[in-house]
Formats: sequence, C-alpha cells, structure tokens
Amino acid sequence: MAMQIGGGEGAAEEQLNNTINTTPMVDVMLVLLIIFMITIPVVTQSIKLELPKETNIPTQTKPENIVIAVNLDGDVFWNMQRVPDIETLVDRLKLEAVKEPQPEVHIRGDLASRYESIGRVVVACQRAGIAKVGFITEPPAGAQ
Repeated sequence: MAMQIGGGEGAAEEQLNNTINTTPMVDVMLVLLIIFMITIPVVTQSIKLELPKETNIPTQTKPENIVIAVNLDGDVFWNMQRVPDIETLVDRLKLEAVKEPQPEVHIRGDLASRYESIGRVVVACQRAGIAKVGFITEPPAGAQ
C-alpha cells in the first residue's frame, strides 16, 4: 500500500486562494445604488404651492385701530396701558368686535419675547371674534 504526501498532481488543487472575492461587495453596492436612486426623488417631492412673496405694506394708521404691544417679559399693553391678564384683554376685545366697521388689531411684539406670549394675544383676538389681526414689524435694513 502506497501513500503520497505532498507534491504530485493534487498539489495544485490544494493551493490556498489569496485573492479577495469582491463579487458580494459589488452586489451590495449595486443594491444600495438602486435603493438611493428610487428613494431620493420620493424624498425631494413636495406639494406644489405658491408661497407669498415678502412685501412691506406701510401701516394705515386709523384712530379705530387697536395697537397691542407685548414686551420682553410677556406683559401685554393696550395702546399704552398695561392689561392685567388675558381674560381682561378678551373682554375689551369683545367690546370692540361688535363695532361696525370692526377695528383692526395690530400686534407689536418684542424681538426677544417668547412666541407663547404673542400667541396668547392672537388666541385672545380669535376668542373675541376679531376678523383682522396684523403684526407690526420693522422693514429690512436695505428696504427704507
């Protein structure tokens, strides 16, 4: 009985393969590429809207207009008088809402005031039935 160790015909078949098989990596990359090609158009789509352009309309100062100011601390002022609470503001606005023609409410909010403080004034106007509420801002630096 004879046994062959090393060398000979079978040695070429048993050699180790020292190259990297890149086929699975290429398959994964192609799948990712296809996924990205399909999902990117879906992500970038949005509802077609025509957004308003920025305009600066000069304030029409009328004696019947109501100017409500909100300072940095959230205090509310009717013209120049401080309003103690939101319920008082709603009551005063209800008296104005029944007038014919109904006056406009212009809100002046401090730049650093909290959104919540100004939002309370807007809700108070809504509760009182005021139809026209506007915000007074300063024009952009180059627009004067």
